[in-house]
Amino acid sequence: MHRRNRRSLQVAALAAGTALLATACNAAAKQDDTTAATGGSGKSFTLVTPDAVGQNEFLKLAVSGIESAAKRHDGTQKVYESTDTASQQQNVQAAVDAAPDVIVLVGFEFADVVAQQAQKHPKQQFLIVDACTTKTYDNVSCAVFREHEGVYLAGAEAGLLSKSGKVGAVDVLDTPQFRRYSDPFAAGAKKVAATTETSTRFVGGQSPFDDSARAKEQANTLLSKGYDQIMAAAAAGNYGVFEAAEAKGAYAYGVDVNQCTSAPGTVVDNVIKRTDVAVEKGIESVLAGTTGTTVSYGLKEGGISLTGLEDGVDSSKCVIADHKDVLAKVEALRDQIVSGELKVDDPAAS
Repeated sequence: MHRRNRRSLQVAALAAGTALLATACNAAAKQDDTTAATGGSGKSFTLVTPDAVGQNEFLKLAVSGIESAAKRHDGTQKVYESTDTASQQQNVQAAVDAAPDVIVLVGFEFADVVAQQAQKHPKQQFLIVDACTTKTYDNVSCAVFREHEGVYLAGAEAGLLSKSGKVGAVDVLDTPQFRRYSDPFAAGAKKVAATTETSTRFVGGQSPFDDSARAKEQANTLLSKGYDQIMAAAAAGNYGVFEAAEAKGAYAYGVDVNQCTSAPGTVVDNVIKRTDVAVEKGIESVLAGTTGTTVSYGLKEGGISLTGLEDGVDSSKCVIADHKDVLAKVEALRDQIVSGELKVDDPAAS
């Protein structure tokens, strides 16, 4: 599982704090020269990532979003790729020193350092994707996701495909924030098959976000009881869930990016976060003068989707590609959610 998936799930723990102390550095850790300083004389945008982009589809989508924004405004873009906490801080400082129109950052790692920089540089606009600062600042905008809507649709697929009538989930921790990846899965399954039996197991332990062995153990507990469709919301432990499901001839569901390629024939579908949509729309909002707000992206805004509902599903290696009848029913549910006819409960809603 991509490290980004661990971070996406950990964003719920932001309130607990991960102190990132800003340091005075003169150079960024790594600038992506393939996307740096290209374009015309329009607006300028800088993207800072928490990890190297590489083959990380979650971050590649963010790069695509900033490229689209630069093209739309005949502008320029730079991408600073981080490798650790120190380089994250260096890259933020380098971005602030360059003073672009908008600095975009992906992940909770940047929340504290952006809060510090926002106070020091009130004229600099920041956009944080998939996280937000604890305090509101006029020059910090946030883009978050309604993951529970996509999880609900994945649950509907599971309910329609289950042979045993038992649908489960392996989640990292038993908290309202993390239950956004498991409770809606059960609800979606019961929507299409009312008698579906559901259960959630939690990884827990010392390293809940990185424990593939414990995740696999929890998945095996469900599989031993006849559960044949499992939502994998175990962060880096998803691979353990996939291994367990594959060994028993059962099926699993991934998060954030297309994880079907990790276990073809086992992973049915994935709840996708479209960071490109959040970046591009977020930049447009900032440039239009709407700043200091948090915008939520779900199915309606195109910020959340399923691999099965995206172009290219036939080559995705996802099991759902062979079940067009199921996809048709899921599309109908999606349309009901988008129209407001169907509301998906958010376990994290206060």
